[in-house]
Amino acid sequence: MKGKKAIVTGGLGFIGSHLVEALVDDNDVTIIDNLSTGKLENVSGFPDARLDVIEGDVAALKLQEIFEGHDYVFHLAALPSVQRSINDPLASNESNATGTLKVLIAAKETGIKKVVFASSSSVYGDAAELPKREDMCLAPISPYAVTKATSEFYCTVFHHVYGLPTVSLRYFNVFGPRQDPHSDYAAVIPKFITAMLNDTPPTVYGDGTHSRDFTFVNHVVDANIRACESSETGTFNIACGRSITLNELIVLLSEIIGKHPVPTYVAPRPGDVRHSLADIAKARSLGYVPRSDFKKELEETVRWFEGGHRSEN
Repeated sequence: MKGKKAIVTGGLGFIGSHLVEALVDDNDVTIIDNLSTGKLENVSGFPDARLDVIEGDVAALKLQEIFEGHDYVFHLAALPSVQRSINDPLASNESNATGTLKVLIAAKETGIKKVVFASSSSVYGDAAELPKREDMCLAPISPYAVTKATSEFYCTVFHHVYGLPTVSLRYFNVFGPRQDPHSDYAAVIPKFITAMLNDTPPTVYGDGTHSRDFTFVNHVVDANIRACESSETGTFNIACGRSITLNELIVLLSEIIGKHPVPTYVAPRPGDVRHSLADIAKARSLGYVPRSDFKKELEETVRWFEGGHRSEN
């Protein structure tokens, strides 16, 4: 992708900043971010001449004025976390579902060529059938998952009713450098790494047999760009097609870090999915064929945290 003008909502966040980094050398990129979870330091050192940062919430800004003259929108802005949505479902709905609707309206009115939306594997809920396929019935079990499913439906409707090309990418358990370990809502890999580097036992919700299709952030970036360049529309799983239990994750991290703490096991949390595993065959139509070495990807992530990007408490 070269010579285009792209909007990246949530572009100061973990995944968004990696996407911006991949785009900004060859394209003009406008970031929209309210800094609720994103950080300006995530894009420090990127080429200023091709980068514009607009601070604000997609649910509140006049997006039509911003989108005018742009080619594509990558919509990643959202309030993340299942647990956050359980604590404040109204805030999650406003940011995620209403925010997506406003993005789609602005994209339709300004002639955006395609909207690529960041959805989530949480829309499948806790159905026992594995792997998860895009044609399965949605069964969200948290407010966060409901907002992502609602946003997917909006994307589909805007394509069919208004002719706006849209793609929804269902991310599975993304990890990598720049992921925030400090929040109460942080994902499991940065939390485990930070705990172990600080000689603290990692906390496991449940018995550790929960499994995840962990997906390195570079694969998600690749999928976004391929989805944008492709003529395909619709919904696609973005993962690696293999699952790792939390107990297996702890063993791998112990080998990499060289510390072997005994985990603390506590009661499972409401809204947590027990197992996630993706069928990624459909995403091949985008050209998405991830070549993943999970241990090497963990090593790269650990090196980033060892470089000082962690809490010392």
